[in-house]
Amino acid sequence: MIDKDLLSRTVEDFAADNNLFVVDINIAPANEITVEIDSMDSVDIDTCAALTRRIEEVFDRDIEDYQLEVGSAGLTSPFKVRQQYVKNIGNEVEVLTRDGRKLRGILIDVAENGEFVIEVPTKVRHEGAKRPVVEPVPHTFSPDQCKSVSYVINFK
Repeated sequence: MIDKDLLSRTVEDFAADNNLFVVDINIAPANEITVEIDSMDSVDIDTCAALTRRIEEVFDRDIEDYQLEVGSAGLTSPFKVRQQYVKNIGNEVEVLTRDGRKLRGILIDVAENGEFVIEVPTKVRHEGAKRPVVEPVPHTFSPDQCKSVSYVINFK
């Protein structure tokens, strides 16, 4: 069985040396290893290949039989770590809450504890106004209130 602590240290050391962050490390019972990484800019195939080689240096395939998949976090995949939220400040995100609400808005802030704020365009009727106007209304969430939060791709 693959030593998850050693694998985590290996991936985290590589990530720190290459301005990356670790999104997820998963080891399935049949020694199927999946590593997801990301960065504040982008992750290219050469970076994934370099991380694969680094892991293969530490875990000899002659001793340990395993399947390894290294990739970047998908563009539309739900956020898993705080750095993904920070990376997407200023971008449109979709939040699916545990109580079934779906909100789309601009991610404007992420706190150290993981709470985040999105501004959702909402029709607001001001006193004395004839018609409602659309204004950004801030909504604050903690990660445990959400089923998923993901980046919204706009083709405009």
